Amino acid sequence: QVQLVESGGGLVQAGGSLRLSCAASGSIFSINAMGWYRQAPGKQRELVATMDNIGSTNYPDSVKGRFTISRDNAKNTVDLQMNSLKPEDTAVYYCYAAIRPIYYSGIRDYWGQGTQVTVSS
Repeated sequence: QVQLVESGGGLVQAGGSLRLSCAASGSIFSINAMGWYRQAPGKQRELVATMDNIGSTNYPDSVKGRFTISRDNAKNTVDLQMNSLKPEDTAVYYCYAAIRPIYYSGIRDYWGQGTQVTVSS
């Protein structure tokens, strides 16, 4: 009964900015980490940004310095501020959360449905 819903995708010109948002809801006992992954056509899904419960972040070199992840632990939300966007950033962006459900004693991975980000030149 856990659901992740993304919003905020769209079309922007190179050099522009977008802010993605994701909200987790349902039978959640706790959330250990939240983040964002992306997948371009013909490519594997790749890490964009993650944050654990004490604020530690992880970014690949491709987005470091341009993207910023933030979380509101009380509201079970995570945002991704994307600045200085490049055409190479074009992909479907997926919200991710490592969640312990109320009905399960372990941690499970959950994914949103994805939101399209397109950067034109």
